[in-house]
Amino acid sequence: MTFRYKDYRRSGQARYRTMTLRADEFIRRFLLHVLPKGFHRIRHYGLLASAGCKANIARAKKLMAAPMPEIDPPAARDTADPHTTTDHRPSCPCCGGRMIIVEVFAPGGAPRGPPSSGPGIRTATP
Repeated sequence: MTFRYKDYRRSGQARYRTMTLRADEFIRRFLLHVLPKGFHRIRHYGLLASAGCKANIARAKKLMAAPMPEIDPPAARDTADPHTTTDHRPSCPCCGGRMIIVEVFAPGGAPRGPPSSGPGIRTATP
């Protein structure tokens, strides 16, 4: 399959180029742009929105370099039997390995998740 595309790194007539790919490779590349059912692509909202993209990326890089706050262990760990393991991290439901705590939210400070599909809750279907 041969098709034309626009190479934004070039200028003038060299900007428009042609590429020839096998049909399966073309379909594979095309399907990389297709979102799963129920997802919508929104490019004007969020961290990478054009209005604050540079500032948001700079702030994210700054926050990633900040040290993690210390987490106080629960008092129950201090009274545990010394012959048992003190590693009380839950295991991963997929692979069974030990999960690593990345961040702990204060009570009432947890981020909102998507609404549950319990009784009385209706969600729009795309």
